Amino acid sequence: MNKWKTLLASVAVVAMMGSAAIAQDAPAELPPITEFPREQTLIVHNPEPPAINPDWFNLWVAGAGGGMSNGLHQLMMDTLWYIDPDAGLDGALYNSLAAEPWEYNEDFTQMTVRLREGIYWSDGVEFTAEDVVYTVEAQAANPAFNWGATFAQQVESVEAVDDYTVVFNLARPNSRFHAVFSVRWNGAWIMPKHVFEQFDDPMESDFNPPVGLGPYTLHSYDPNGAWYIWEKREDWERTTVAAYGEPGPQYIIYRSIPAIDSRLIEMVNGNLDMIHDLTPEAMFSLVEQDETARGWFPGFPHAHPDPTLPMVIFNHQNELFQDRRVRWALALMLDARQISMASYRGAATLSAIAVPPTGTHPDDYHGPLQEWLEGFELDTGSQTITPYDPTIGLQVADMVRPQFGDAVPTDEDAIRRAFGFGWWGQNLEAAAELLEDAGFTRQGNDWYTPDGDRFGFTITTFESGVMNRFGTMAAQQWSQAGVQVTAETTPQMFAQDLPLATYDAATAWQIETWGGDPDLSFFLESWQSSYVAAEGERQPQRNWARWQHEELDRIIEEVRVTEFGTQENLELGYDFVRLMVEEMPVIPMMSFNVFAAYSERYWTGFPTAEENPYANIVTNWANSRYIFTQLEPAQ
Repeated sequence: MNKWKTLLASVAVVAMMGSAAIAQDAPAELPPITEFPREQTLIVHNPEPPAINPDWFNLWVAGAGGGMSNGLHQLMMDTLWYIDPDAGLDGALYNSLAAEPWEYNEDFTQMTVRLREGIYWSDGVEFTAEDVVYTVEAQAANPAFNWGATFAQQVESVEAVDDYTVVFNLARPNSRFHAVFSVRWNGAWIMPKHVFEQFDDPMESDFNPPVGLGPYTLHSYDPNGAWYIWEKREDWERTTVAAYGEPGPQYIIYRSIPAIDSRLIEMVNGNLDMIHDLTPEAMFSLVEQDETARGWFPGFPHAHPDPTLPMVIFNHQNELFQDRRVRWALALMLDARQISMASYRGAATLSAIAVPPTGTHPDDYHGPLQEWLEGFELDTGSQTITPYDPTIGLQVADMVRPQFGDAVPTDEDAIRRAFGFGWWGQNLEAAAELLEDAGFTRQGNDWYTPDGDRFGFTITTFESGVMNRFGTMAAQQWSQAGVQVTAETTPQMFAQDLPLATYDAATAWQIETWGGDPDLSFFLESWQSSYVAAEGERQPQRNWARWQHEELDRIIEEVRVTEFGTQENLELGYDFVRLMVEEMPVIPMMSFNVFAAYSERYWTGFPTAEENPYANIVTNWANSRYIFTQLEPAQ
């Protein structure tokens, strides 16, 4: 048995011993699972590779080599609010360290937060407004902190009115400032003032051992960064999750398992309870081999639709894509059914609109807009067509049913939620009419631009996986329709290609939403035309297409001064969707479906799509902390 050492409860004692005494004595890939009662221990797949700097827990500093999805931000961190990408336990909005929702003044230049009382840091110090003030001021003073630039640009001043009230005076009107402290995947975590104020430069602290507001503390970890073990606090009731019950597991182990086959084997062998992601093929194999394993859906397509929207992104600084008719022609050349089969083996959740079909969005957007989509008319220059086909999702279900049989739902509503409501019917005749109306000509099956050049471009895609399959199939379909398209892969999609616009078109995403709320500001604010970079300059996220439109700016300006969660806000979302359909600046395709899996061999109470969709089962989301309050031993 490998020898390993636990973290001591006393911060003072640990400080005297030094951080090296915290980690295991010898390298180990496998955590010491047998040393913990299995009925008290949840074992979770961490999708991050083993940490480069395992001793580093200061997650407010980027690029230091520590982990984040190793349980640190799921189990120890906390902030003011959480907005779940799914339904939530009692609605998608959680008042966490905040006792109630945000309060703005009339012109959105000031936000007041009432804090929850009786919450304590894991070292026994009470959480107060001073911690929030310190978090903002310390990071605003140094933009190198993760949220430093945000606070420096958006906050004029912040003050603790009393121990449980914080007032933010904003640099300009901003009805969405609360989003900075609202966890989607993560958020601006609150720093313990009493810990960091001991350092001249808090960026240099490794924050080891970490002190948190969550219901778990660090028990031990692998010096090679392959695993981290967390133990439930004795005073878990003095944390914000106590409002939803006691977390079931006494111990939670996060394991880095890079090889997909190893994840499958470990779950089948009972050494893993939750898997972050598998390939479609591995997921299908897992549920065949292990009757206790399942995904978000009880059967095919299994995967959880994340609130992220893979799409074809056009570079709008490339004159090829500046004509709406060309973009629509390219959309009508695609067969979404074949893209679904190629990318996800049919397990895609398609979306014709620029909102991912996940969380509450099918009820907020996809369902209510079906009538408008079915009636939408497109003038090709030769005829007027209604391009939307509401049966595409049903057709995909029929295509996979011969292979997967009863695992494929038969209820039409269930099919639409799993496979998508519909998409644009492939229409090569209409596509040709649009190109001809735009001045293109065809010689045989080959299309030529108005300048007489062969119509072609490169589509940049990922090196492997579903996005690569999507890009490759799209290139094939366009080439078959007479457009000379080549798929090229890149390892630097979000680091280089998209921000530097070194691409013609790409299969990636630039729309990510809250998921559990219809508000679109999570991505929409970044699309304002003032953020569009000049050609040759680096584009800030997320408008990688560099698309600009007067109506888009109008929508964004109104969202900025519209209350979160109101009907007026939803109507602005509808305006955005209609504009995106009419202009087709990108081609939305599907949600980013994650083949997350869990086993009910040792634990029950996980969220499900069909009965209790209270949380996202994808393990690196910080919202997963609410899952642990619902878990009970299977025996």
